[in-house]
Amino acid sequence: MTGVLRFRLNGKPVALTDVAPTTTLLNWLRDRQGLTGTKEGCAEGDCGACTVALRSSDRGGLTTRPVCACIQLMGMVHGQDIVTVEALAAPDGRLHPVQQAMVDCHGSQCGFCTPGFVMSLWCAHRAGELPTTRAQNDLLAGNLCRCTGYGPILAAGKAAHGAPAEWEENDQDVAAALSDFDAGPLDYIAGKKRFIAPTTVTGLTQAIADHPAATILSGATDIGLWVTKHGFDPDVLIYTGRVAALTRIEEADGILRIGAAVTYAQALTRLTRLSPALGNLIRRIGARQVRAMGTIGGNIANGSPIGDMPPALIALGARLILGGPVPRDMALEDFFLAYGKQDLRAGEFVEAILVPIPNDPDRLACHKVAKRRDQDITAVLGCFDIQIEDGTVQSARLVFGGMAGTPKRASAAEAALTGQPRAEETVRRAVEALTQDFTPLSDHRGSAAYRMQTAQALLLRHWNLTARRAQAQTVWEIG
Repeated sequence: MTGVLRFRLNGKPVALTDVAPTTTLLNWLRDRQGLTGTKEGCAEGDCGACTVALRSSDRGGLTTRPVCACIQLMGMVHGQDIVTVEALAAPDGRLHPVQQAMVDCHGSQCGFCTPGFVMSLWCAHRAGELPTTRAQNDLLAGNLCRCTGYGPILAAGKAAHGAPAEWEENDQDVAAALSDFDAGPLDYIAGKKRFIAPTTVTGLTQAIADHPAATILSGATDIGLWVTKHGFDPDVLIYTGRVAALTRIEEADGILRIGAAVTYAQALTRLTRLSPALGNLIRRIGARQVRAMGTIGGNIANGSPIGDMPPALIALGARLILGGPVPRDMALEDFFLAYGKQDLRAGEFVEAILVPIPNDPDRLACHKVAKRRDQDITAVLGCFDIQIEDGTVQSARLVFGGMAGTPKRASAAEAALTGQPRAEETVRRAVEALTQDFTPLSDHRGSAAYRMQTAQALLLRHWNLTARRAQAQTVWEIG
């Protein structure tokens, strides 16, 4: 076990013993290293001005991801390789192809946002991602340009694709350099603050037992904001991101097991295969930088009534594995007891999510309503899994977020559908039954009346869409 933070910065090893574990990577880069190309815009992971590349050794290979340095805590970078915009050019001053393309395409105006855009494009350049319009839009969705220079920036991304930068380290050399760092557990103390990063479930269980008042940290997309916006400064942080078993996705016996520390980015491809609707929902959760940090288990553990993953996973019949002194297995829907209260006993933590693989990947539907389409907090989310055979509803799972103090199934509406024919009057009864299921609250995202009308409209819309598809399929089969 080591008590030293070790990582690489722009190709050079770093060892730290005196930086507070809740210091953000952004502040450390600017204040301690003088690397001011990494900017502070929002300090909450929204604007992308602070984007840096974080590279990790992953089963013998290398994973490169853009992350928001403003909410990345220093304890989390142990064993990682960090690249900032200052390190991209060649030793002789030649610009990196991405930088040169930004110059040639006039992709920089005031310049404040430019380093963040460059780092996002650099990550895609390193990965060899094809610069399609859709891929570029998704890549740059987490970088804001107030000068509205997106057209030239997109052109720069396409122009740089495939252009070599022969002076860069190759992935194998970076992975080999990272293998020299201590891969064991971390117990780092600076002043009176402590950062514990176990590598096994047993070690995590013991750390939580030894420090019952500790804050459990996963992706920092929530806790990072507590630090930057509210001055949160806990005495002990226990980090789950180095527990190997919690970072794996495994499939067996018709069940997809997702470790609690798996990020949205890591899970996106596999969950899209499981259900295209689930993949589309994840693409609307934050930007690529946020999805590279945020974890599915963290989204569940914080118990937010407007968290996007729980309604979809509950609709699929997911179960939850809780680690601790005596591990438990429960239906995910039973984990949420009331607003801010989960069924989590002393010493327990979210270990994994078990998702049954559906026979029909297209049956799940997720309808999210927010003030903007992408990267916004949900006002109302409806996730529906309705099975209809021979014109009769065989089963229905209707789950909503934003309608109660927890993610919640609409049991009265489900009962109104189940066993009934596919007909207009059936869905009308279910829509009316939603008033028995929910008494939503009003807040700045929507009034109670708006939320109820929206939930009813989402269910009606989904019913009509599936009815049209079924009708079109019948016509196709007859023809």
